[in-house]
Amino acid sequence: MELQQMRYVVAVAETSNFTRAAERCRVVQSALSHQIARLERELGTRLFDRTSRRVRLTPAGEAFLPAARQALDAADRARAEVAAVSGEIRGRLAIGAIPTVTAVDLPSALKDFHVRHPQVRVTLRVGGSAEMAERVRQGTLDLAFLGLPRSARPKGVHGRVLAHGELVAVVAPGHPLADAVDVGLRRLSDEVFVDFSAGTAGRAQSDEAFAAAGVGRDVAFEVTTPDLVVRLVRLGLGVGMLPAAFVTGLAGLRVVELRDPPTRVEHLVWSRLGPSPAATAFLEALDVPVAPAPPRRGTPETSPEERNGAPADAAP
Repeated sequence: MELQQMRYVVAVAETSNFTRAAERCRVVQSALSHQIARLERELGTRLFDRTSRRVRLTPAGEAFLPAARQALDAADRARAEVAAVSGEIRGRLAIGAIPTVTAVDLPSALKDFHVRHPQVRVTLRVGGSAEMAERVRQGTLDLAFLGLPRSARPKGVHGRVLAHGELVAVVAPGHPLADAVDVGLRRLSDEVFVDFSAGTAGRAQSDEAFAAAGVGRDVAFEVTTPDLVVRLVRLGLGVGMLPAAFVTGLAGLRVVELRDPPTRVEHLVWSRLGPSPAATAFLEALDVPVAPAPPRRGTPETSPEERNGAPADAAP
């Protein structure tokens, strides 16, 4: 079993097409097909069901795929660790982020990192906090920027709190509350809202605050991105709830500061297995202390926060 064969399997699984997989791997299709067939003979089972219209994983292929990805990641990590000994940072850096991250100027940080470490292939995935944290736990992301209610902590990862912030209400310029100040949540609860989908961390920040105030509210528009929140609010379809630092400079909106605002905490998290050389370099560029490698078996594990005498920001 060879790493190249695993790369071919992963490429076919992700593209559901042998031709596109061969193009991604920069080989002719016949060579890719031959190597996968050779691997299937070695394993004694088929990894893909092939028809004239589609290619999909068999149950054996579904079982093989995660292990293949882990093996490829381990090989890449080994190469990066060896290069790091000589002072060269290379490999991959997969970052996840919520769309409303404000504690760090992420585009500028990515640009600076690319200039300093051009041998690192950087990727960025934007999504919800729960998805990003799970991808860090699974190892498909090296680190992620999250936004959580004050009552929540990311589980199964190492991390640091980057910032605490408050949410504000945003309304269209012609809204009755456009010029209001010091508005309470009870007064605001009479409005129709545009907010994130129920069950997400972005929605929970507001839901928990209204529940604590003893009032409910009508969320008529559930969306997945802050851009859509802003567009619907500008059209006068409802009131939005967004981080105060995020709405600074947004045109066509009026900001309503609240007497008892919802709050959120921005976290930066990475794997408990320890960051890769590229991830370590990125964390150091952000002045974030890096957790040392996990202790050997039989050695009691102590969190980096505990070693620094501070409470843990990310619970194990």
